[in-house]
Amino acid sequence: MNLKGVNYDVGRVLEGRPTRPNFDPKVIHRELEVIKNDLHCNAVKIQGLDVDRLVAAGEDALAQGLEVWFAPEMFEKTPEETFDYVVSAAEQIEALRQRWPGKVVLSIGTELTLFMQGIIEGNNLMERIGNPGIWQKLRSGAYEKPLNDYLTKTSSAVRQAFHGKITYASVARVEKVDWGIFDYVCIDAYRDKLIRSSFPDMLQKYLAYGKPIVIGEFGCCTYKGAEDLGGMGWDVLDWSTMPPKLKRDCVYDQETQAKEIAEDLRIFDEVGVYGAFVFTFVQPLIDDPELRKIIENLKFDPDGVSYSLVKSYIDKRGTTYPDMTWDPKDSFKAVAEYYTKS
Repeated sequence: MNLKGVNYDVGRVLEGRPTRPNFDPKVIHRELEVIKNDLHCNAVKIQGLDVDRLVAAGEDALAQGLEVWFAPEMFEKTPEETFDYVVSAAEQIEALRQRWPGKVVLSIGTELTLFMQGIIEGNNLMERIGNPGIWQKLRSGAYEKPLNDYLTKTSSAVRQAFHGKITYASVARVEKVDWGIFDYVCIDAYRDKLIRSSFPDMLQKYLAYGKPIVIGEFGCCTYKGAEDLGGMGWDVLDWSTMPPKLKRDCVYDQETQAKEIAEDLRIFDEVGVYGAFVFTFVQPLIDDPELRKIIENLKFDPDGVSYSLVKSYIDKRGTTYPDMTWDPKDSFKAVAEYYTKS
């Protein structure tokens, strides 16, 4: 693979909950340093809502020699609001592209059929994916036209503001995108038990578009059996109670995550994809009194439902990196080893 990457979250916001409330430039710099030097990535996909954060992290990553794929993400808004946001972000990111030509790519959206209002009925993600028969309707192409109408309009406007290569992070098998308007075919491809045997064939079908294929997201949670659920591994958590509870017994297991990610990388190489971004580098625990109390009352390790390559702590420093509040997991080591050899 040409691109050996990882997703890096600078603050996504879903249903009003920020994934990274605190943005510390020193922490960002150090984590990007680890991504380049120890995880052995040559690219990073920076995700988040706040464009100033995206630009700051992106500038740091570019200065360290990483290729940067920017993913400005506004979730749960109307197409009009999302369009205005993305075009504005493109204008700001263009300044970085001019300073680092050939090192900046822009994604104009992430899984919008699911995360943006107006294509599927429902006020939020859970309502939309809870619609009866929704996955069958999606695979039938029922929502293909409104998605592509939006992408055509947005890509045209973005290209007026941003003069580098662009793409869109689509849901594999579900979103049927007109890839003719993009420079890369980008799919979020999580393997699960339903497509385990057909996964390579599914990926190979995207070769027919004649453009470089990039895996925008892939990964696995950190418990036994998580590989069977793929991108829905997080759904074993029931948030209807507080503290949240597991819907079924889950045994924390770093080996499961590491093995699944390494196998995915091998398949991507065999299929001939251009690059891949593991989801995700870190999912930090938020140190506030309310969250601390919730975590203290959990009956399970919260890292079990995490896709991150490092295990975060809320009240201590790491052993491997004493200046960070996390330690690398087995999956970190597996990715670093694969990227070093490939």
